[in-house]
Order: sequence, then structure tokens, then C-alpha cells
Amino acid sequence: MLAAVITKPGGPEVFEIQEIEDPKFGNEDVLIQVKASALNRADTLQRKGRYPSPVGIRSDVPGLEMAGIILDVGSLVQGFSPGDRVFGLLGGGGYAEKVATNQNMLAHIPDNLSFEEAASIPEVFITAFDAIVNQCKLEMGESLLIHAVGSGVGTAAVQIAKSLGVRTYGTSGSDVKLGHAKDLGLDVSINYNKEDFFEVISEETDGKGVDVVLDVVGAPYWNKNIQVLSSMGRLVLVGTMGGSSLEIDFGQLMQKRLKIFGTVLRARSMPEKMALNQQFIKNLIPLISSGKIRPIVDKIFPLEKVSDAHRHMESNMNFGKIVLSIS
Repeated sequence: MLAAVITKPGGPEVFEIQEIEDPKFGNEDVLIQVKASALNRADTLQRKGRYPSPVGIRSDVPGLEMAGIILDVGSLVQGFSPGDRVFGLLGGGGYAEKVATNQNMLAHIPDNLSFEEAASIPEVFITAFDAIVNQCKLEMGESLLIHAVGSGVGTAAVQIAKSLGVRTYGTSGSDVKLGHAKDLGLDVSINYNKEDFFEVISEETDGKGVDVVLDVVGAPYWNKNIQVLSSMGRLVLVGTMGGSSLEIDFGQLMQKRLKIFGTVLRARSMPEKMALNQQFIKNLIPLISSGKIRPIVDKIFPLEKVSDAHRHMESNMNFGKIVLSIS
């Protein structure tokens, strides 16, 4: 089969389309013809040699999610058959024509979705749901600040939050992205190139602050994140695009009785990922099937243009997900 292979650590130009061995699959696994995969920030780190794959998964073919058609199933597989349209999380290897994965990591694609739309969903919607619902216990009537609201996780989080009856605030450096986020239900948009998010939220909330902050930036936003949280607020970090180290004053953490969470999906055990997938099937697929929440695809690239897709991601121009179409 063909795959986009990282030939050495480096920039987007290090990808080559190469012939590699077909994946092997066991009794509880499913072999899938991949129709689409999607980019994640972790893929760019993996390309640079800074994000190792889990044990047993080759490190030179990225791809943490996919959508496709089942080619074959193991002898113990139940609920899936050859020809079914499926999508799901992967430990890696999504930038290829075929993947093999455990049956419990898959879901059937709703009829209203294309392969490209389906491939854009698993990583960001599961990440967002786990961060704000499982970790932070976000509830109806509360408020949520979403940094990088135009990112894949951001567009997922704003929709999930609105489905819960939560008031949403979002930051971006682009008025265009903020406008698109408004269309998804964002209540208050904040352009960080023109406004200070702490000042805007303080005014909007009469100084109370927000209940939850979802952050992908890290160190540069730490102090203001702590300031903008209400008493007993929660901060969840799902990325550190701006840096991961700083000196911390614990005073406000203690005075406000704040809770801080850090979360990633890739480092989790297979049983944990399977449990998250079942939550995804139960809580989010019905909303996706009904159109109440929807995937946001920014741009689709053919697999052979994977280098261009990575350049587009690193330009930070995308709103929503960048997808690879694999024929």
C-alpha cells in the first residue's frame, strides 16, 4: 500500500509517498481501506522527531484519525462487516491507504457525512468532550473560555458547549475566524490582536470571570487564565503551542480554590481510549447525525500533497480541520 512517510526529522518537505507493507490484523481487529485522514498539531511534532509513536506503531507514518471502508474483519469482531463505512481514532498510521485497528476504536459513519467530514471528527471532538465534560465537569448555565477557537479543538468545543447550554467566549487573532465561530454559536468573540481577553471577560461578567478555560497556548496565557477564572474555576490544558515552562505563583490557585487539568489522548492506554470512544458514540454521534453539531473542514488535500497540507497548518490560516483525501 502507499503511505506518506517521514524520511527524516524536518520540515514539510521530508514527506515521500512510498510503498510500504500492508498492516496485519488480529482476531479483534478490523482492516480498513482509508478514504480520508486529518491533520493534527501532533503530526507536525512527529514530523520534527519530537512526538514518539506508541509502542508497536511505526513512527514514520503519522495520522491519528481516519475514515474509510472495512475490507476484512477478525474472527471475534462483532457489529462490523466488510463494506461498512467507519471512522475512529488511531495511534498512528492514518496517512496511508490501509490501517488495522481494534473494533472498539471504531464507529459507523452517520449517513449525513462524507469520508472527509468523518475523518475530521474523532481526535478533536473526543479531545474537546474529554477536556470540558469529563475533566472539568462543565454544566448548563456555566461559562467557558476557548482559546484558539478557530482550531479543530476550538470549533468542536464551542459546539459541544452550546449543546450543553453554556455561555461561550473565544479568542483568535482573526476577525474572519471569529465570525465563523459566531456562526457555530460563539457568544463573545475576542481578537487578541486588538483586545485583552481578561479585560473583555471581566467587563462581560462584572468581574466574576468564567467557570472553565480550555487552553492550547500554555505558558504565555497562564497568568491571565488564572486571573480570568471565577472562584472554584477549572483550567484544562490540551496543548502548549506557546511554550510549556514558566514560574508559577500558587497564591491565586489557593485563594480561588482552582482546579488545573492537563490532558492528551495519545499517551493513554488502549482501554482508556476505548472507553472514550464509547462515550463519543453515546453522547456525540447522535448530535452529529442530527446536524446539531457538525465537523468543520477547512481544506482538503490529496495524499500526495501532504507537504502542502502541513505548510497550510503551520501558517495558522485554517479554520477547522485540514483533511487528506486518500484514493
